Amino acid sequence: MSQRWEPTHAAWLYPFMGIHYFATHRFLWPLFKARLLPIVLLSSFVYFLLFFFTYLPQVAFLSIFQGAGAWVNGAFLVLGEGAAIVAALFEAFFVDETLVDIFDSVLVNEGQEELVTASRVIYPEAGDPASRLGTPTTSAVYAPFSFRQIVEFIVLLPLNFIPVAGTPMFLVLTGYRAGPFHHWRYFQLLDFTKQERKASVSRRRLQYTTFGTIAMILQLIPPFSMVFLMTTASGAALWAADLERKRQLADQRPNRLGNGYQDELTV
Repeated sequence: MSQRWEPTHAAWLYPFMGIHYFATHRFLWPLFKARLLPIVLLSSFVYFLLFFFTYLPQVAFLSIFQGAGAWVNGAFLVLGEGAAIVAALFEAFFVDETLVDIFDSVLVNEGQEELVTASRVIYPEAGDPASRLGTPTTSAVYAPFSFRQIVEFIVLLPLNFIPVAGTPMFLVLTGYRAGPFHHWRYFQLLDFTKQERKASVSRRRLQYTTFGTIAMILQLIPPFSMVFLMTTASGAALWAADLERKRQLADQRPNRLGNGYQDELTV
């Protein structure tokens, strides 16, 4: 397989892979089934209010600078505002706990049970990965609540005022910031220090940016913002599982790998 299409390099594929994985692995469904209706209703209500009360006024303002393009950029502006509000409401619905369970279940199903047992009990009884998950033995966080990230998100929203290039700039910059947060749980399982976490992100800055950008685009689709956040968690776990397999391969064959390849397999 060419390096361009190697999954761990083409990180932008993983959010889409997560959707397929979530849809085809029934053990994940109960993890969000109970929250599905309130999640969809909440997102729909937020976006309805924003589009009903704020869309036309914002289009009118943008049309001063952008003309006909204001209708498109105005929609992205409202969607971005909705995403920020919905993200703030995630904490109230305790969605992070569900994301941790999704992430850990996928890792267990992908053969990375040993990695997960460092942070939580895994019951040995036969059953699907989700039902085998026990109580976390250490702090279990999918992505920490970041007030700074929300503020930066709001600060970047005016980029949508810029004709044509504004919306892509907004999506890429928010993806740049949000991408690494989807592997916070992975770094936690590896017991990384702050310096090790930064080094790992730095080695894959482009991959995390593309992953975060696609994840952000999916979360701007009303009324499925929270649903796609959950499928993205399964995609992030698939990426982590692939990275672990490559790292384990490097550990098993240390003498047969060149330094360049070893660097490529470093987490």
